[in-house]
Amino acid sequence: MSQWTIMLAEFRYERELDPAYWTTVRKGVVYGTYVGWFSLIYHLVYVSGFIIGSVLMTSTTGHVTTIDHILVIVMLFAECIQLLGYIGPCFQSFSEGREAAVSVFNLIEKGQDATVIEHDLLNENQFTGDTTLDFIDDIEFDHVNFMYPSRKEIMVLNNLNVIFRANRKTALVGPSGCGKSTCISLLLGYYEPSSGRINIGSRSLTEYGIKQFRQNIGVVSQEAIVFSMSIYDNIRLGKRNATRDEIEAAAREANAHKFIMKLPDKYETSIGESGVQLSGGEKQRIVLARALVKQPKVLLLDEATSALDNINEKIVQEALDRASKSELYKFFVDYLIEVILSSDRTTIVIAHRLTTIQNADYIYVFDEGRVIEEGTHKTLMTKQDGRYQSMVRTQQTIKRNEEERDDLLNTETIIAEKEKQIVFESGALSEGQFVYRNQRKDLTLSNRKSIFLRLLAMNASEWVTILVGCIACILIGLTQPMFALMLTNIINAFKNCGSTDIRYRVSVASLLFILLGVISTFIFLFQYTAFAIVGSKLVQRIRSKAFACLLRQEIAYFDEVENSSGSICARLASNATALQDMTGTRWRLTIVLFVPIFILSIMMYVTIQANRLLRAKTDIYYNRANSVAVEFIHNMRTIKLLSAENEALRQYTELIQQIFKASLKSSFVNAMTVGVSWALDSFTIAILYWRTVVLVENNQIALDDIITVFAFVTFTLQISKIFGMLSTRIGASISAAYTFFDLFDRIPNIDNASRQGQEQSNFCGKIDFDKVKFAYPTRPTTIVLNKFQWNIKPGQRVALVGASGCGKSTIIQLLQRFYDVTEGQLFINGVDIQELNIQWLRSQLGLVSQEPSLFDLTIAENIAYGLENVPEEAIVNAAIKANIDQLIRQLPQGYQTKVGVKGTFMSGGEKQRIALARVFLRQPKILLLDEITSALDPHNEQIIQQAINQTQEDDPSRTLITIAHRLSTIHSYDSIHVIDQGRIVESGTHTELIQKHGIYYEMLFSTQNGFA
Repeated sequence: MSQWTIMLAEFRYERELDPAYWTTVRKGVVYGTYVGWFSLIYHLVYVSGFIIGSVLMTSTTGHVTTIDHILVIVMLFAECIQLLGYIGPCFQSFSEGREAAVSVFNLIEKGQDATVIEHDLLNENQFTGDTTLDFIDDIEFDHVNFMYPSRKEIMVLNNLNVIFRANRKTALVGPSGCGKSTCISLLLGYYEPSSGRINIGSRSLTEYGIKQFRQNIGVVSQEAIVFSMSIYDNIRLGKRNATRDEIEAAAREANAHKFIMKLPDKYETSIGESGVQLSGGEKQRIVLARALVKQPKVLLLDEATSALDNINEKIVQEALDRASKSELYKFFVDYLIEVILSSDRTTIVIAHRLTTIQNADYIYVFDEGRVIEEGTHKTLMTKQDGRYQSMVRTQQTIKRNEEERDDLLNTETIIAEKEKQIVFESGALSEGQFVYRNQRKDLTLSNRKSIFLRLLAMNASEWVTILVGCIACILIGLTQPMFALMLTNIINAFKNCGSTDIRYRVSVASLLFILLGVISTFIFLFQYTAFAIVGSKLVQRIRSKAFACLLRQEIAYFDEVENSSGSICARLASNATALQDMTGTRWRLTIVLFVPIFILSIMMYVTIQANRLLRAKTDIYYNRANSVAVEFIHNMRTIKLLSAENEALRQYTELIQQIFKASLKSSFVNAMTVGVSWALDSFTIAILYWRTVVLVENNQIALDDIITVFAFVTFTLQISKIFGMLSTRIGASISAAYTFFDLFDRIPNIDNASRQGQEQSNFCGKIDFDKVKFAYPTRPTTIVLNKFQWNIKPGQRVALVGASGCGKSTIIQLLQRFYDVTEGQLFINGVDIQELNIQWLRSQLGLVSQEPSLFDLTIAENIAYGLENVPEEAIVNAAIKANIDQLIRQLPQGYQTKVGVKGTFMSGGEKQRIALARVFLRQPKILLLDEITSALDPHNEQIIQQAINQTQEDDPSRTLITIAHRLSTIHSYDSIHVIDQGRIVESGTHTELIQKHGIYYEMLFSTQNGFA
């Protein structure tokens, strides 16, 4: 991650914070106005009472009253106003809750307006529509047109007419982005056609229960979606009432049981967010098991095993063949489509490799959202110059060239060895208690005593605004003694003056009261506005700094369950806002904390600490709930496909219940605090009354002194009440401050933003692994690389092959220094990788992975992401090399087209080519490719391979490292290394490895027999 990339990410995040800042400031203005008006009304009550009282006392009509009656009535009314004023501290919470409720209710109302097809998904016992769906009828797309709601200017399906015959196998072929996967999305009810109908038999799909329909469909797509739960629960999502035996049987059929049993907790192993603890192949096998346990009546396969190596594909198929003999159940996957399917299943296949669908009952050839050819393989091959015939011949030419290079392959010998089952797993090679070399350093946690001072220091740039707020607080404090003195003068006027003087002095005092009330109103407005600005700036600064700190953290930090994306988002959202209560509108309370009420002070301290601890516990559940919600929402398609809406709701509801229980404890503590503070108020007033009576009887105090003391004490006790009401929020603020300062003080093991380390001017791409041992920090007892020894010369083209989970992708991650080796050393250009500047190192590397990452930006911005001032010509040239330029130019907005969140507006192949263009633009010295052509059709795969070869010719000094499952793509490489259980077990060129008749030889046999 370059410095510019970090700066760009921070800029984008800070830009999104600005609206929140101004919203909070406006809230401060509104709240200040609210409190100011209550202050003015409070003063007006006294003015009205005394004016009316003076009129009554000097009246000649007989309605004569006394000062005692006037004081009682006025103070009662004033007390009522004070009681209403106590709503003030809750006003902001109520307002925030109201805003949140509006958003929630809008979402609920939007749900009520959902299409008929999505209704009643959460009702386990109710289906909308016909419940007699038996899947014996054909599925027909009748004149279907479709445009994605977010891209209505692009027609994805154009007057499409296709029929998927019941109990038959139908294949969809065509270039990436032609609409094949969209058909599956429509069939699953993710969208409704813009026009036209999808029929099952003679009835529309919308007439059937969509939940029941999905429960009888099995889908295995190119992207393996798993959830942050145990392996057992992930497989059980396919069939909620599955027994343990059924789940384990499905795992065995998917060739997942062995690697699962080698994990520390076996089937109960938590796989982390998005399956971060597993390799791509391991995740794909879990998804296969999830589909197998379902035993679907309709099977949809969309490039299903792009993450599986050839050996595992072969073994999975052989296991399924054995299972089918007793269960009449055969599963079908992309590389293994040559399977004889059972006669009671409708199968729809999306395939790039045409040899795998030659025995399909019917084939549709797609292009630009419409069918351009259809028929069986035999009939399509008879169409001269047809698209399908051209695609097949292109692939045959590629395969023929490969076979000519493989004339050393002895087929008879391979057949003799066919009975061998070779399974490689990243097993738990536990050697006692394995110690990670770079254990997490003891973190310097926040200095608990300096929380407030540190927050104040972060607000130092707003010192003028803070000064204004503090002066306003002091002035508010001074208004109460002034109020008491003015009240005493009025009472004296009533006692000691004649009728004429009373009205005059009361009128003058009333004007002063009104003036004091108006001044108080503006002071409150300035005070709350000032501290709203200060608090908002603090929240914005805290969030920005937290985000910057997150960008610095090593990858292992995000592997922790508590640091999932949902948990981090929750901290940035709610915890940062809670901090405002320490520097925002509550400052006026801290001004009067000098009040010598020892009992109240101790009670407040204990309450705040208790609330802080309770808030920390609540945050744990809140973060978990947020993480679960984010994960389920991001993978909503999979949730709907599995009809797992109730399971998702159950998990989320359980966590919400935990939050509710923890909140009840906090509410109880807060209620006790408020009750005690109010009781203390009454107790103090009672003591004052008793003591006043004693002093009056002994002639030791004057009436005006009594009034002054009572006015001041009443004000002080009012503050104590409000402080008690706010103790929960203050405790939450302190808890949030601890969380953020722990993050700020954390020293990452690998600092992504560090500028330290060497930068070499003569970098040549030499790589040396010297007895490297590695285990992931979250699984320290499972060794992934075991005394790994590997040397790569500059400019070499090398390939890594082996079973899924054997450590190939781990090697790529170590080269990028996402993790540090546990033992041994990794040298780049003869220098220990830990001594190199990390940003410079990564600028020399270019990675295209199996699951490309795109941002919610334009295509041009995605290609140039992380680079500064990139000319448009360079972006276009990179796109041309990646074979994506022509497609981009066909879009209405061309290179300015938004790709959506995670590239949702693009097909898998399109996303992969954009990611490839991004790497080509950087011209790295070391190019890392992790099964990049798995999402591409053979035509585009060939073009991409040619583009990679061309880039190597343009810069022969570039080192190329490829992880490959399709062995046909690496025949010409300088060196091929077979990895098994974290070690290199075979090395050599393609020809040399064939001559050895070893593991690579066996893998190639699987390929030659049509499984790759």
